[in-house]
Amino acid sequence: MKDRVKEAVPEPLRVGVRRTLTRYGERTSDRRPLPDFLIAGTKRGGTTSLWRYLLAHPLVPRLFPAWNTKTSHYFEENWGRGEAFYRSHFPTRRQRLALERRHGGPSRVGEAAPLYMFHPLAPERVAGLLPRVRLIFLLRDPVERAYSHWKERRTEGTEPLEFAAALAREEERTAGERERLIADPYHVSRPYDWYTYRARGRYLEHLEPWLDRFPPEQLLILPSETLYREPAATYARVLDFLGLPPHELARYEVFNDRRSAALDPALRAELSAYFAPHNAALERRLGMRFDWS
Repeated sequence: MKDRVKEAVPEPLRVGVRRTLTRYGERTSDRRPLPDFLIAGTKRGGTTSLWRYLLAHPLVPRLFPAWNTKTSHYFEENWGRGEAFYRSHFPTRRQRLALERRHGGPSRVGEAAPLYMFHPLAPERVAGLLPRVRLIFLLRDPVERAYSHWKERRTEGTEPLEFAAALAREEERTAGERERLIADPYHVSRPYDWYTYRARGRYLEHLEPWLDRFPPEQLLILPSETLYREPAATYARVLDFLGLPPHELARYEVFNDRRSAALDPALRAELSAYFAPHNAALERRLGMRFDWS
């Protein structure tokens, strides 16, 4: 039904309405508190599913209607647009208060932005603006994550190469991009987002800046496999971490799942060997065990 309505509305009209709503959100930004939580990673790790589960809670409002998305991309590609732009994504104090009165509990507002974990400037930016924010990281078996990442890019038409070839050319395609992001705070790198199949699975090097800037009580690090295997229990744990009252869902659907042919065993073995030392270092640093290949 929503798709049919969208098709019936001309694109210029949709753009105009969105632009008007955006301006209104920015003009009223001083009435819009900053978010309480961020689902900051990882890409293809279940962030969309967890985000949808949280939106099903009566005390978690959606982002402002002008933004039909789960994230503002503020701490990476939209940093130059300023704090008013960021605040425009979130409900007003009055809206939150009305929600709390209706449902008798504290509301929590956030966004799900899996590139935040991986962007080299995001930890410092988040710590500066949101020093008390609650951070959730979902970490998936990096072999499965890399393959799922490639499938997504392939489906979207941004990845012309087969998986083995894309892995082989990753360093060449992304050379210097991380350094450019650090040197230029307004630089946006599509290759750094699109083609980093191995790099994004070296979780510890991307988590360290967050671990250095935020106390343990503000961090929740979960294996994605636990979310998939035990969604109700994981959801309950997340609600407790966010200070939200318990809430049960009728079903725990997996969103953005991309089924396909199995990964080639030889390529799986190569990737497993590549990630093994990184996974071991991650387990030692976090004091956690991950049931990965």
